[in-house]
This record gives sequence, structure tokens and C-alpha cells, in this order.
Amino acid sequence: MRRKIFFGCRVSLASCFRAQSHCHKRSDLATFHWAVSLTAPNKNLCQLVHETMTGANCVTHWQRIFEQNGISEPQYSSEHIISHVLGGKTIHSLAEKALTRPLTVEQKQMIWNLCLKRLQHVPVQYVIEEWDFRDLTLKMKPPVFIPRPETEELVSLVLSELAEEEDVLFSVGKTRWQNSQQAYHPLFLEIGCGSGAIVLSLLHFFLQSRAVAVDKSQEAVDLTRQNAERLCVQHRLQELQLDVLSDSQKLTRICGPVDVIVSNPPYLFHEDMSGLMPEILKYEDHDALDGGADGLDVIKAILQLASTVLKDHGKVFLEVDPRHPEMIQNWLQERASLRLTYRATHWDICGRPRFCVLQRS
Repeated sequence: MRRKIFFGCRVSLASCFRAQSHCHKRSDLATFHWAVSLTAPNKNLCQLVHETMTGANCVTHWQRIFEQNGISEPQYSSEHIISHVLGGKTIHSLAEKALTRPLTVEQKQMIWNLCLKRLQHVPVQYVIEEWDFRDLTLKMKPPVFIPRPETEELVSLVLSELAEEEDVLFSVGKTRWQNSQQAYHPLFLEIGCGSGAIVLSLLHFFLQSRAVAVDKSQEAVDLTRQNAERLCVQHRLQELQLDVLSDSQKLTRICGPVDVIVSNPPYLFHEDMSGLMPEILKYEDHDALDGGADGLDVIKAILQLASTVLKDHGKVFLEVDPRHPEMIQNWLQERASLRLTYRATHWDICGRPRFCVLQRS
């Protein structure tokens, strides 16, 4: 499993940016000279390509260049790119021989091209076009939102809660949830599927389950479909391009009753958007971040939808802003007709109230 390149919440991540070609109005020749000026004072691409260099040397070389040019997490950026080119998940997964043998011209050329993207602040996940999420390796493609570490915790919470409720046993050897009496196969609905990280992780564990994945972004729906095909679960997943804010009735008709709704929705307060790092404001999809004035626009729509599509005793699992758990409870107190009960708040690894669990009565 790759070491995570980022640790904070979506507000403070430094390396989750997407560089777009239209933001760099340079000719190919100008870009080449710019890259050379960044990489080494007295070396050009030809010298770097034909110079004898090992994988280990290359990691150090590009780490130094990233440091000099203010690239976040320079060591791990360099390590992930070089290990990707050498066919490994991480530097530590590679044999010593792979790191000490001279690189081929083709390998050095590939490393140069990938590191040049990183120098333009393209996130490592987009540079190498894939990333690990729990037990899965997923294709990554801009502008689709890159899954954060907190969302892995959300998946763990869902699995833990369902296991406890259904008397499901965890089999370490097979890394699957198995019911001691009969196969348990809840029907899932994910709102805002992005790359498909959440829903595909759930289908990976619940081998007989089916799911519906929804996103307003066609790019996200397409990427979820591609990842489902790569993982051979496409026959158990239906992907829909719908906006929960405007298409809830249509979604209700298509989806039907489900056991579980899970979502990592846009939940930033709108006023907080202007305080984000410039790269995030410039490259991230604002629709994947901005939750409206109080960060609850999409969350409220999800809860209203839950009252119509959840089976009796079905559950909702949400990743939210730390200010939201209390706000959601207050909002629900005035809406008894939704038949939703706020069950629990769970904290993330940093000790922040990050996850909400609700249940339909």
C-alpha cells in the first residue's frame, strides 16, 4: 500500500491540485527551457537522459529539485514517481537490485516527463494516474476529486457498523466480511461517487451486494465505471449522472429501496472557500468542495432523499465538517416527518467529529 501523500482534511491539503494545460501559456520550446532552468543549473534533458543514473540516485536528484521549487512533500513525490516507473507501489516494495541498476534511457525519459508534471503542481495521483484506496488500486484522472484518507475511515465505519448489526464475522485470511448464518448483501447507494472509491470498496467486501453510484459530474461517473470494470464488479454497479439537489425524484424512481446510503459530499462552508490555498482554488472542482452557505446544501438533500429511498431501519453514513454534527441534529429536530433518527457521531484519526450515522425508523 502506498504511503499517503496527504493527511489533513480537504481544507488544508497541499498536494491535491490539478494542473490544467490552459493555465500554462507556453510554447513547447519555452516549456522545455523553463523545465531545464528548474531542474539543474548546468544540465539539460539530453545530459540527464544520457548520464548514468540509478533509481536511488534519481529519487535524491528529483527530491532536491522539488525542494528547490517549493513542491509539497518532495521526498514522497519523487519516491512515488520513480517507483511507479520501476514497476513498484512504493520505493520500499522494490528489490535493491531495481534501485541500484542503471536506468534505461526510456526510464529516465519517462521520469523526466512525470516529474515535469509534478513541477507544475499536478498532484502525484494524477501524475501516475492511479492511487491506492484501502485494498484497491484505482485509476485517477482530473478533474475528478481525489479520495482523502478520512474517507477510508468512513468505509471502515460502514463495514464495522454493518458487521455489528448483522452478526457478520471478519475473516482476516480472506479479507472479506462473511455472515455466520447466511450471505449478507445490502443494497448501497452512494451520493457523489467521484472515482468510485467508497462504493467499490464496499462491493469488494460484500461479494453479493449491488450498488447505485450517483454523481453530478459526467467525468466522475465515467471514472467510477472504468474503475468498476478494472475491478470486475461492473455487473453489480449502476452509475448515474444525477444531481441530488435537482434530480431527487428521478433518483427515487430509478433507485428504489436501499439498505445503506453513504456519502462524502461537498461540505465546506462557502465563506471558507476563499481561504483555501491558491492551488486548490485554481485547480480543484469547486462543486466537489463547496457545500453552500452553511456547508449543508447537499447534506440536507441527501437526508430528504433518505426518507424516501431507505428501507425501514436503513442507515445513512456521512463524512462532514466538524461543525456539522450538532447542526444536523438541530435541523432534524424540526423535521420529524423525515423519520430519521440521529444515531451517532464518530471522530476521525485527528480527533475531529467527522462522521455522522443516521437511521430511518
